[in-house]
Amino acid sequence: MSGHAGFARGRLLTVVLALLGVQLAWFVAPAYACGCGAMVPDGQHNVYVNRESSVVRWDGGEEQIVMSLTVAGDSPEAAWIMPVPNRATVRLGDRALFDQLGDATAPEYREREYFWPRSGDWPFDIMESDGASGGAPRAGAPSVDVVGRERLGPFDVARLTATDSGALGDWLDDNGFELPDRLDRALRPYVEQDWEYVAIRLAPEESASGSALGGTLDPLHLTFRSDEPVYPMRLSKLATTPQSLGLYVLAEHRMEPRSAIGGDEPEVTYAGRVTAPTGALAELTDGGTDFLTALDQNFPEPSLISGDHELRRTATDAAYRKVIYMDDMATLGGVPVWLISVGGGLALLAIKAVAVTIVLRRNSRKTPPLPPIQPMPPYGHPVQQYAPPPQQPVPPTQPPGPIG
Repeated sequence: MSGHAGFARGRLLTVVLALLGVQLAWFVAPAYACGCGAMVPDGQHNVYVNRESSVVRWDGGEEQIVMSLTVAGDSPEAAWIMPVPNRATVRLGDRALFDQLGDATAPEYREREYFWPRSGDWPFDIMESDGASGGAPRAGAPSVDVVGRERLGPFDVARLTATDSGALGDWLDDNGFELPDRLDRALRPYVEQDWEYVAIRLAPEESASGSALGGTLDPLHLTFRSDEPVYPMRLSKLATTPQSLGLYVLAEHRMEPRSAIGGDEPEVTYAGRVTAPTGALAELTDGGTDFLTALDQNFPEPSLISGDHELRRTATDAAYRKVIYMDDMATLGGVPVWLISVGGGLALLAIKAVAVTIVLRRNSRKTPPLPPIQPMPPYGHPVQQYAPPPQQPVPPTQPPGPIG
C-alpha cells in the first residue's frame, strides 16, 4: 500500500512541477506581437499585451486607427512598432471613445421562460451539489530616415522610413531596445512594400521611478492616406499563445475582412448606423462614416496568420445586434409552473381514483347476491328435468241468476 501511495505522490508532484514550469515560461516570455504592431521590451525585462481594442475609420481615401493597449510585465518601458502604408501623423486619442463604442454595440438582453427544470434547478440542484502602398525610395536615400519625432504625453513618438528591416533594429538599439531576429524577418514584407513605420517609446511618467509598465495606456490615434482600408496583422504571427482581435470599423457602409488570414471566421457582433454620436465618436463619424461594424476573431494558431486584414464593403448594409437571452423558469406566485401542473395533475388523478372507489363500493351494496352456481352432474348421470309445480283446479263458473 505504501509503495502505491509513494508512486501516486511522485506522479502528482511531477504534474504540478510541469504545470508551474509551463505557466512560468508563458509569463516571462516577451510578447513581440499584439493584434496590431509589435511590442518590444528592453533586454532585461518582459512585457506582454493583455488586451487591445482598435478602431478603423475609413472615408475612401484616408484611414484613421485608434488603439488602446492594456499591458503588463516587469519592464518600466517598452517600444512599440506599427507599420503603415503611407506617412502617418500621430496624436493621443480619447479614452472615452471605447466606452462610447461599447455602449453603442452592447447586445440586447431579452427574457425567455422555460417550463421543465434544467440543470441547477430544483430538484436537480440537490443531485448536482457535489460538488495600400507608398512611393519608391529615393536613389541613394539612407536605409533609415526619421521623418518626425515628438513627445505625446508619456510617449516618445518617432516616424520612420526604412529600406531594410535592419534599420529599425538600429533605431531600437540607439534607444535601448533589442530587435529580435524573428521580428526582423517579419518586418521584411513591409519593407518590400515600401511601408513606413511609427515607432513609439512607451515610458509613462509614473514608471520613471522604476515601477513596471502596466495597465491601460493612453490611446494612440494614427492618420494616414490609404486607398483601401487595411488593418496590419502580419506581426501577430510571432505570438506564441492564441490571439484574439476586437475591431470596430467606421465607414460609409458595412464592412468585412476579405479573408480569415489564418484565423477563425470573423464574427460580426454589431452592424448599424450610429445615431446621435457625441465627443470622440462624433468626430470619427463625421463625413458619412457613420456605419459601425464590430468584429471579433480568434487566432488559435498565430503562426498561420498569412497577412494583413484587408477590409471591403459587404453586399448589403443589413443591421445586426447580438441578442442574449436571459432564461428564467416560469413561475406562478413564486412556485414553478411545472410543479403546479404536475402536482395538480397528480391531485386530479387521486380525486378520480377516490371517486371511482366510492362509486364501486356503493354499487356493491345495492346489487342482490347472485344465486349459487349449481354443480354439474357427473358424466353419465341423467339430467333431472325441470318439472313445473302442479296447478290447482279452477272452480267452475256459476251461471248468472235471473234479473229482478
